[in-house]
Amino acid sequence: MPDQTNSQIAAAFDELGDLYELDGAIVHRVVAYRNAAKAVRDASVSVSSLAREGHATELPGIGKTLEEKILVLLETGDIPSAARLRERFPTGLIAVTHLPGLGPKRARRLFDELGVDSLDALRAAAEDGRVRALRGFDEKAEESIIKGLEAVAQGEGSGVRVLLDRALAIGDALVDALRQHPASDRVELGGSARRMTDTVKDLDIIATATDPRALAEALRDIEIVEALGTVSEAGARAMTHTGLPVDLKVVAPDQFGNLLQHFTGSKEHNVALRDMAVRRGLHVSEYGLLDDATGATHRCADEAEVYEHLGLAYIPPELRENRGELEAAAQGGSGLPELVTVEELRGDLHCHTIASDGRNTVAEMAVVAQERGYEYLAITDHSASHGFGNDVPDDELRRQIERVRTVDARMDGFHLLAGTEVNINTDGSLDYPDELLAELDWVIASVHTSFRIGEREMTDRICTALEHPLVDALGHPTGRMLGRRGPYDVDMPRVIECAARTGTMLEINANPNRRDLNEIHARAAAAAGVPILVDSDAHGTNTFRVVRYGIATARRAWLEAGDVANTLPWEQFSRLRKRTRVR
Repeated sequence: MPDQTNSQIAAAFDELGDLYELDGAIVHRVVAYRNAAKAVRDASVSVSSLAREGHATELPGIGKTLEEKILVLLETGDIPSAARLRERFPTGLIAVTHLPGLGPKRARRLFDELGVDSLDALRAAAEDGRVRALRGFDEKAEESIIKGLEAVAQGEGSGVRVLLDRALAIGDALVDALRQHPASDRVELGGSARRMTDTVKDLDIIATATDPRALAEALRDIEIVEALGTVSEAGARAMTHTGLPVDLKVVAPDQFGNLLQHFTGSKEHNVALRDMAVRRGLHVSEYGLLDDATGATHRCADEAEVYEHLGLAYIPPELRENRGELEAAAQGGSGLPELVTVEELRGDLHCHTIASDGRNTVAEMAVVAQERGYEYLAITDHSASHGFGNDVPDDELRRQIERVRTVDARMDGFHLLAGTEVNINTDGSLDYPDELLAELDWVIASVHTSFRIGEREMTDRICTALEHPLVDALGHPTGRMLGRRGPYDVDMPRVIECAARTGTMLEINANPNRRDLNEIHARAAAAAGVPILVDSDAHGTNTFRVVRYGIATARRAWLEAGDVANTLPWEQFSRLRKRTRVR
C-alpha cells in the first residue's frame, strides 16, 4: 500500500484514543495515543518513511509499540485494535465525541443512557429535552449541544486551521530555505500568518527570482514539503507533512509590492482599500494600480509604495482588518499607533515552577528572565484549588515565598516577586486567606474551574475578585483555548469597566493556545484606561519566548508601549500594584 500522510497517521491515533476512551481504558493509554497523534501531526518529515527506516521512535511520545502500529497501518491500512473497538461502538458515535463540550466520556454516557449513536440522534435527544434529564447535563448544556450541532450543519470550523506558532515554524522554515536558493531574489511570507492572526488555514509566500520555475521546483527538495502540485513560472502549490497548504507566487520584481499587499489581506481590508481607491479614480489589484484618467497601471516594487500612491501612510500588517486603519492612515503617520514591540517588555508577571506544574526551579526561571533583559519577574504558581493537580497548599506557598526571597537576594539589578496565580472561586472569593496573600508581592487571579456557570454569575464572580484590594491582575480573562474550548460566558464590557474602576490590570496571556484577552477586548480595555499586561504564562525557561504571540495580539489591538504596563521600568511598574497604592 502507498505510504500514508502524517495527517492520516495522526487521525488513526486520534481515533484509537477516542475509541479507547469510549471503552473506558486507563487514562495513560488514552493520553499516549493523544500525544502520539500530536507528535505525528507536528512532525516536519514523513513519519511513514521514519517508521520504515526504524526511526519513528525519535519522535516524542513514539515508542517501539507505537512504531509497530504505524508499520501495520502502512501495510494493511488499519490498526487491528481500532478495528476491534469499532465493532463495539457505532461509527457515528465518534462524531459525537468531537462536538465542543462533549468528548468521549460524556458521549459514552449519552450512548449508554439515551442510545445516542450519531449527530442526528443527539439532535433528536436534545430537542426533545432528554439530554437535560441526565445527571451532569442541564438546560444550558443542552442549548450548547444544539448550537454546536447547528455550527456543524452550517460547515463552521470545517476548514482545518493551525495555531500561529505552528504555522510560523513551517512558514519561516520554507521562506529561509527558498531564500538560500541561488535563483531567489526576494521571498516573504504573506497571508494571515503575516498579520499574526490567532490561527492560520494556509501559507502564502510571495517571491521574485532570476529563474522563477527553478525557485518553484525548489519546493520539492525542502524536507517539510510532502507533495508538490503543478509547477510553472508563476509559482506552485504544495502540501507540508503537517497538512498545511502552501501557495508560492513568483512575480516580476516591479509587482512584488502589489502582490505582497494583496495576499497579506485581510479580505475586509482589501475590499475597503479598493472602495477608497475607486473614489480617487484608481483600481487596486495584485497586478497594480490602474488609473482611470490615463489608463496606465502603476506597479509597485515595494509594499509601502502601494499605500503611498493612494495617499496613505504605511499600515502595519497586524492592523489590516478594516477596523479604522484606512481612516487613520489617511491622516498621515500621526494617525496610526506606534505599535508595541517585544523588545520593549521589561518584565513578566506570570510564570510557573516545579512547585506547581512548571518544569524549572525558581532560580532557573529567574536567571533566564534576566538573560532576556528583563528587570523583574513574578513567580506565580497555581493555588490550592485550581483543579488540575500540582497545586500549592498554604504551607507550601510560605516555603515558596522563602525560596523566592533567597533567590532575589542573590540577583543584582533584578527584582524577583513572590506571587501566585490564585483561583477565583464561584462566589468571587480567592482560595488563599487574605493574611497569606498579604505576604506576597504580586497576585494574579484566574478562573480555572466551573466554566459553565451563566454569564451573570461568571461576570459577578470575576468582578468580585477584581474588587479585592490585593488582586493586581486578571489572568487569561475569558478562559478560551483556541481550537479546543471557547470563551466562557462573561460580560467583558462590564469586566473592563470593573478593572478600570478598581485599578486592576488585565492580561494578554501570550500562550499561543490562548492569546487571551483577544485583540477586540484588549483594544477596548486600553481605551478605557485599563493597564494591559503581556505575560508568557511560561511553564519552563524555554517558553518565555512565547511573549511574541502576546505582543502580536497587542499590536492587532493597536496598543502602544504606553498601553502595556510591563514595558515600564521596575520603579514605575511597582507603583501600579494595588498593595503599593493602598500603602
